[in-house]
Amino acid sequence: MCETDGFMPGFRRRAAVLFALIAAASAVTAQQEPGAPLIGLPGAPAAMHESLQYSVEWRLIPAGTAELDWNATPRSGSAASEIKLHLQSAGLVSRLFRVDDQYQVLMNQNLCAQTTDTMAQEGSRRRETHVAFDPIQHKARYAEKDLTKNTTATQEVDIPACVHDVMGGLLMLRSLKLEPGNAVQLPVSDGKKFVQARVESQGREDLNTPLGPRKTIRYEVFLFDNVLYRRPGHLHVWLTDDARRLPVQIQVRLQFTIGTVTLRLTKEDKS
Repeated sequence: MCETDGFMPGFRRRAAVLFALIAAASAVTAQQEPGAPLIGLPGAPAAMHESLQYSVEWRLIPAGTAELDWNATPRSGSAASEIKLHLQSAGLVSRLFRVDDQYQVLMNQNLCAQTTDTMAQEGSRRRETHVAFDPIQHKARYAEKDLTKNTTATQEVDIPACVHDVMGGLLMLRSLKLEPGNAVQLPVSDGKKFVQARVESQGREDLNTPLGPRKTIRYEVFLFDNVLYRRPGHLHVWLTDDARRLPVQIQVRLQFTIGTVTLRLTKEDKS
């Protein structure tokens, strides 16, 4: 057996965990008072589209790309806002464990989650996941179909009338002017679990980005260590310290066996 034979299965397992966590933790959530009007981006008009493109780096290795699209006026029924995420592996990671995930969340006028849908192709696995958030019955209903094994798993969890998924809340965080030293508690659900997560504004930083130097505020979102995810880790988000509050960097730091994943904003389009 060559030296790499023992390395490859472990590498693939780590890549699988890595991209599952990226898909779940590429954004954060924040709380809005029930009945408040749609906040959206600072200074945004009623109709707006924004596309943010990120490079994904793992242990200094280019690992893939992530594209985040926000539409303030989607065509999907009664939804007031929509976010889509497309996550793709690249390079060495893609050769060992190909990932092509598409995620969509529909939100009401208060940015409370209505539904989430995921189409995930990760290695040999293909899964479709749908979560419906019911504010009347205070339930989130989760259904995951394994397209390879042709099996379906369902789950139900109690939630408050307004809850945010782990993607749509990035828009909410950008609307909050949470100064360093302050924190908020957040209602978060992935359809399988509901938690009150904590977000801390930890300090201002001058950050070098692919788009040039930016003045930012660093936030930590406490979703790991048996909060939403059992795995120990840290999630940090850097927003520009200006009216746009662009998420220019997102970083997930896990235990040594997996390491650090960094998303860096490489392009932004606004219309």
